[in-house]
Amino acid sequence: MPDVIFPGPEGRLEGRFSPPPRPRAPVAMILHPHPQGGGTMNDRITQALYKTFVKRGFAVLRFNFRGVGRSQGTFDNGVGELSDAAAALDWVQSFHPEAQTTWIAGFSFGAWIGMQLLMRRPEIRGFISVAPPANMYDFSFLAPCPSSGIIVQGTSDEVVTASAVQKLVDKLRTQKGITIHHDEIRGANHFFEHELDQLMKSVDNYLDMRLSPDSPIR
Repeated sequence: MPDVIFPGPEGRLEGRFSPPPRPRAPVAMILHPHPQGGGTMNDRITQALYKTFVKRGFAVLRFNFRGVGRSQGTFDNGVGELSDAAAALDWVQSFHPEAQTTWIAGFSFGAWIGMQLLMRRPEIRGFISVAPPANMYDFSFLAPCPSSGIIVQGTSDEVVTASAVQKLVDKLRTQKGITIHHDEIRGANHFFEHELDQLMKSVDNYLDMRLSPDSPIR
């Protein structure tokens, strides 16, 4: 799990990168929760998402947004963080240009940034959004949402209301051409404090389905 430093829009960004284990390996990028709420790339959910993609043979990057850890710059309310994510994906692609597909996964604030990146990068074929903050940020940019993915939410989330997430899911499901999976983890709070295993089981079941050669979702 080599430490990496790569150029971002406001100076260097710090990350952890697991290089592609084989030619044409797919790419996954993992985005951490809110920097002003203590979110870093070493958040336990961010790390768990990173590990599951590594285990599946992806080239995987997680990194610190500007102003977090050794990443330069200062918090920019999501605008600059989206630029950081785009620069991070550029860096992975320059390192591994023959990747066939790209996935994006994010937790909370990271899910919001990841879904915005999805709109800009047609090579992203799948997404995992854990507790996307649908009651705190505007998700209306997903019009239309370009790829299929899964949204996982805790029923006892004290930060992001389950009803706001359900509304987002319902809206996305009216779209043709994509499939949105939605799992609710009973009793889980925003940080899946005691339910990390159930969260990752949900993610892994979804990835098993999507990455199977006969998956109904392309």
